[in-house]
Amino acid sequence: MATPRSRTKRWLVRYPRGVPVAIFVLSAAITALSVYAVERGENQRAEAQLHSQADAVASALERRSNASSAYLRAGAALLATLDEVPASLFRRFVSELRLDADYRGAEGIGWAKIVPRGQAAGVNALLAAQAPGRVSLHPALAPAQPYAVPVIFLQPDTERNRRALGFDMFSDPIRRAAMLDAERNARPTASGRVVLEQEGDGTAPGFLIYMPVFGTDARGRHLKGFIYSPFNAEDFLASALELDRPGVFGIRLYDRQATPGNLLAEISLKGRLGETYTLPVTIANHPWVLEIEAPQPTTLSGLSMLILVFGLLVASLLMLVVRMLTQQATEDEAALHWFEEQASIRNSLTRELNHRVKNTLANVLSIIALTRRRAKNLDEFVTGLDGRIRALSATHDLLTQSDWGTTQIRAVVDAELAPYRQTEEHRIAISGPDISLAPNDALSLGLAIHELATNAAKYGALTRSGGEVSIDWRLTPSGRVRLEWKERGGPPVKETRGRGFGTDLIEKIVANELDSPVQLDFDPEGVTCVLTIPVREPTAFAMRAPRRGDAPGT
Repeated sequence: MATPRSRTKRWLVRYPRGVPVAIFVLSAAITALSVYAVERGENQRAEAQLHSQADAVASALERRSNASSAYLRAGAALLATLDEVPASLFRRFVSELRLDADYRGAEGIGWAKIVPRGQAAGVNALLAAQAPGRVSLHPALAPAQPYAVPVIFLQPDTERNRRALGFDMFSDPIRRAAMLDAERNARPTASGRVVLEQEGDGTAPGFLIYMPVFGTDARGRHLKGFIYSPFNAEDFLASALELDRPGVFGIRLYDRQATPGNLLAEISLKGRLGETYTLPVTIANHPWVLEIEAPQPTTLSGLSMLILVFGLLVASLLMLVVRMLTQQATEDEAALHWFEEQASIRNSLTRELNHRVKNTLANVLSIIALTRRRAKNLDEFVTGLDGRIRALSATHDLLTQSDWGTTQIRAVVDAELAPYRQTEEHRIAISGPDISLAPNDALSLGLAIHELATNAAKYGALTRSGGEVSIDWRLTPSGRVRLEWKERGGPPVKETRGRGFGTDLIEKIVANELDSPVQLDFDPEGVTCVLTIPVREPTAFAMRAPRRGDAPGT
């Protein structure tokens, strides 16, 4: 029989040129595929980074606007309590805000009051006090305009901000739409793209955030004016990026739609432009569009270059030998790991089986001891012991069907109450969500339901026609199940009665196994029992784990 070495030698002798060429072509194809995979991975990583960066920039913009909105809400709450807003109080309010880095990008905070027709003279006097001889309400009210909303105060008091004093913002349709939306929604609202009055002859785009201030008098609730903040869009974007530096990315910010006429601010990217990602952003209840653009790579990545250079230099025969050895070693390692895993599973099964048999025997011994203590004769002892062992057996059957995994509460209750549901003389109502229990907890629940059902059949609701037993359970916020057994329509429960075996079993064995107290009440209308059952994670009681690579349930 020819060995692999002899077969390889025969092929080399028979095809002295074909084999080296074939191996070289195979190596080149593997190298090209590796380069493609690396470049695709780099592109996916760059795309994910672009999306993540867009989310981060959007979050930073929203945090900036939320900080500004918070200051405006505070100011609106203060100004709403005043009949008139004096300049000294407004300056003090703005100064005491101690505007820090969270408010960077804003021109300041201003107050614009509602001025009805015919009251322009009083407003001009107030404006003249702010900037004597130079400020008045402008432009004049249009014929259909019901009132004006001029800028009365704008802090900090700078030469740039004084340009805006007296300007009737209600005369501008973009500002007017934002103010009407703010009044209607009673919350901070941003305007669309505007050129601020502070710009003078400049054309730098900006926007404003308005917060309505309402007053109350004999006429009821009415609009007094707006506290607002003007923003230079480019400064606002730059200040937001200080919260999350974008790295080498191009960023553009648009009002509503990504069109050139709606451009608010831009950070240009030099060089070739790559992929662009567009993300809608809501700034103070106004829609914006954020575009972020990554640079286009001009060459292959360093790893791809390395693979390309060295991949073509690898000897074809060495590659084949290494591949064969690696494949063999991988198969041997997988087989060894599987055998170790099987041995570990067998050991775990043995230990778990031993533990559970001990627990079951301990429960049986406790049942025997309590039954013997309460039984008056041998027949009573045998009958009581037989029923309780059968209850354990019924629950064991359920656990066996689930491979000693989780067991539904409903299945345990149905199994224990099956003998009593074959007659229509009484009613048994079972309700509750689908919740699974650990094996030991299911056994304890089965014992408790059996004892309660036996007691109901002997003395309670199941002894009379028309009697009713309801079992209801629900999941509590603490992650446990609260199960309530309630009997109604049976004989009145005696006020004074001796403690029976069922009481001891439920309050001692079941309560101990469930690690929770049992609430057992013998009301005259019927017995009520409340059990608290833990819901454990499957990893806390799982007997085995699937093999690596196996599908769930195999």
